[in-house]
Amino acid sequence: MELGKERKMTTGTGRTVLITGVGKGIGRALAVELATRGHTVIGCSRSQQNLDSLQTQLSSTNRNLNHFFFNADVKSSESVQQMARLVMDNKAVPDIIVNNAGTINKNNKLWEVPEEEFEEVMDTNVKGTANVLRHFIPLMIEWKKAEGIIVNMSSGWGRSGAALVAPYCASKWAIEGLSKSVAKEVGQGMAVVALNPGVIHTDMLSSCFGTSASLYQSPHSWALKAATLILNLTPADNGASLTV
Repeated sequence: MELGKERKMTTGTGRTVLITGVGKGIGRALAVELATRGHTVIGCSRSQQNLDSLQTQLSSTNRNLNHFFFNADVKSSESVQQMARLVMDNKAVPDIIVNNAGTINKNNKLWEVPEEEFEEVMDTNVKGTANVLRHFIPLMIEWKKAEGIIVNMSSGWGRSGAALVAPYCASKWAIEGLSKSVAKEVGQGMAVVALNPGVIHTDMLSSCFGTSASLYQSPHSWALKAATLILNLTPADNGASLTV
């Protein structure tokens, strides 16, 4: 596995937040906002170029923090396991995890969605989230994170149905059920929540809405609200389905 930077990680006085799919969209916007507020970001993406540019951007945001980035694919359990091992070696077990990595199918009726495209959505959105939970929850428990928070990104389409995006809807309905189930398995002091981010102008929204996607809020505007909500989550929110 490649690292964004080959160096030991030094966290600040804030919290340490792991964000998957950190290279672009709302994952990147959230990373920038949290770093601006003095929190340490651990991030992963499949694009080394995006990781490098984010590292440069965050380095100019708060020079007192060393953020940690991995070229990793959440669809691969082995890739996530390697990331978890390196995070543990650097004594940087996260206080908060945001399972943000996701993808959507091209607008199509279910029977016209290619099999490989359906599998890509499920593998990224559901299996990817499960891989992160599988390898990071034990670390959080072992390191006794007093109020470990796990945020699994859901969607309004994880609580309702929509034509032409059935694979995506199915994956996000799965995230809702997965989150509520795992919430019953973690110990006291932790929380697992499903979070509907709302409608944001991202590449994924453009895939569905076309040019009208630009009418919706930017990832930056969203991150201002989302960061506050996420940082204020407590164990009392365990099992909740929330919306930004």
